[in-house]
Amino acid sequence: MSNGGQLQLVIVTPETTLVDEPVESLRFPLYDGQIGVFPGRAPLVGRLGYGELKATGSSGTISYFVDGGFVQVKGSVVSILTGRSVPTDQIDAGQAEEQLAEASSRVPTIEADFDAKSRDQERARRLLALARKPR
Repeated sequence: MSNGGQLQLVIVTPETTLVDEPVESLRFPLYDGQIGVFPGRAPLVGRLGYGELKATGSSGTISYFVDGGFVQVKGSVVSILTGRSVPTDQIDAGQAEEQLAEASSRVPTIEADFDAKSRDQERARRLLALARKPR
């Protein structure tokens, strides 16, 4: 089931395929918590949350912010389909702070607006936490 003790990580956004490389393990946010994946994992389809995707391979560790989406684990291939993914070393803390301030300043008037405000605040908080995380 596994490919020589490795997984093939594929991260796809609407614009491009960001990553297509072998890794030994990875960790990423699901909608309802974190999950770690190692070779030999049972098949899985899940809804992604917001946060850090961290993968370890022979060339070191890679880290990306993923902005929701879906994941599929099938055999030794882990496919991440997300609307946006940014390498954590390219996250701008100032921009993340602005996004959080903008989301927090919104005054919702209907239920859908409350949900959107909450989602946007959570996304900005996690983005800001990654921007401030020591490397």
